[in-house]
Amino acid sequence: MSETGVAGARRRFVAPPRGQVAPACFAHPLFAGFDAFRGLMDAPDWPAIDALNMRLPLPDKRFVAQDAALLADGLHYEVRIGERGRIATRTENWHDLFNALVWMRHPAIKLALNARQCRHIAAMGPHRRNRAQAALTQFDETGLVVRVRDAGLLAAWDRHDWRALFVDGVAHWHGGGIAVAAVVGHALLEQALLPGRLLVGKCVVVLGDDDAAGVARVAEAIAQGDVLDDPLQLRPLPLAGIPGWHAQQDAAFYAQTDYFRPLREGRVYPPGL
Repeated sequence: MSETGVAGARRRFVAPPRGQVAPACFAHPLFAGFDAFRGLMDAPDWPAIDALNMRLPLPDKRFVAQDAALLADGLHYEVRIGERGRIATRTENWHDLFNALVWMRHPAIKLALNARQCRHIAAMGPHRRNRAQAALTQFDETGLVVRVRDAGLLAAWDRHDWRALFVDGVAHWHGGGIAVAAVVGHALLEQALLPGRLLVGKCVVVLGDDDAAGVARVAEAIAQGDVLDDPLQLRPLPLAGIPGWHAQQDAAFYAQTDYFRPLREGRVYPPGL
């Protein structure tokens, strides 16, 4: 659950201590959807579990401290949520705090992901995983919902023409023709605690003009099993390429093929919802 979404070799990410994270970090656009929870992120002290539960808009779910007493039930993490409504949460832990924030901000998506995982666990058993479970986990950890007004904008993304998508397409990003409608990946948020990291999101695309409606459509599609059957269905998006999301976005930056990777032969992506 701690593998990076960063270009290059995967390795376990170690988040900085809370006292070493500058509050300015949370001004990055990746955190924009969580402004209502800023105090839970930038206060000097970690929020208590009870404080998290006060912000959770689901009457039948609650965060519970992950300790030996909780784990003694022997349940799979997802099954414990689905059957008992208990979300195991490590205290004083960035990864689990950001997971909690996503539950607060996008409960319909988190419920849909959990329900799908539980169905697969019931079919596969708790110790085996299929490709759909891998896709659901990747989206849960590093996922974004990207809303696109005109399906024609996807052509550049389809062929990994990053300059066309980010540089030639800058007006679309500034004018709302394409936008990050929701950040779901709590691992992305954790990694963004170290400014300047070149993060890659794994995206589900929805067509339309309304971010909230698009997020609701994605939640519905996840619940119905219309998306996330395979990790290859997820579109990679180099987040530092989005206009205004990185300090240096000159021609040399966009020429870094180890980050802005070319399309693999035979790779195709699904159309937007």
